[in-house]
Amino acid sequence: MKYREALKQAETELIQGGIPDAGVDAWYLMEYVLRRLVGPDVGRTWYLMHAEDEIEEEIRLEYHALTAKRLKRVPLQYLTGEQEFYGFPFYVNDQVLIPRQDTEILVEEALKKVKDGMRILDMCTGSGCILLSILKHRVQVTGIGADISEKALEVARKNADRLHTGAVFVKSDLFEELKGKYDVIVSNPPYIETSEIAHLMPEVREYEPHLALDGMDDGLYYYRRITKQSPAYLKDGGYLLFEIGYNQGKAVSSLLEQAGFRDISVIPDLAGLDRVAMGIWKG
Repeated sequence: MKYREALKQAETELIQGGIPDAGVDAWYLMEYVLRRLVGPDVGRTWYLMHAEDEIEEEIRLEYHALTAKRLKRVPLQYLTGEQEFYGFPFYVNDQVLIPRQDTEILVEEALKKVKDGMRILDMCTGSGCILLSILKHRVQVTGIGADISEKALEVARKNADRLHTGAVFVKSDLFEELKGKYDVIVSNPPYIETSEIAHLMPEVREYEPHLALDGMDDGLYYYRRITKQSPAYLKDGGYLLFEIGYNQGKAVSSLLEQAGFRDISVIPDLAGLDRVAMGIWKG
């Protein structure tokens, strides 16, 4: 079997298995295997030069095994161990949510507030993608990421090393193990209603960590806790920014107002849906 035939066969199998973007996934799995077994810089140019060559047995077997896992709806990113976010390559595994493009809106809004010398807290940090993306775009800014999952923090620390940042990651049930005050708190907490998890696509429902998805009965459980507790950890004039679900703008804005935040706003994503809610703590 030639490389071209192996790629086409994988694409056909993925299409028949109902996998979205089957052609894209077939290629990324091929590229991943080639970089592992041929060389770290191997890409499409190498493939085009060797498309009519007989595929090596070791490469064929690993490629087939990965395709079979993708057919079981294991997310592509968990198979390749990587997802790009805000222009940076992040390591991911099944202990963290896969970074999504929508979350880049939260980073963009935070960067409008973060100035040199500030102290940043990322609550429910997961892979660390939000905090680390902010730190990569600012100098002389210190950042702490908190998460209740030690296995998630292991991923975040690996990403901090990859991106050469000085971020510190702390195991904490929200603010329990944290001290001091921050200029900006950002958070993408679990916000999916428990009853809705069963209706998510298989890649999310069956493989992404429920701990990072489940926002309890109404999806607002963690927004309530973070909003109530965060004033004790914010400097006067400090910002609290949340990623929110498409229908949660009004509810989260109300929570911020009730907690005493001012200048509350909701920012839409590129589709025009609610994506970020934020407010200023004025003491």
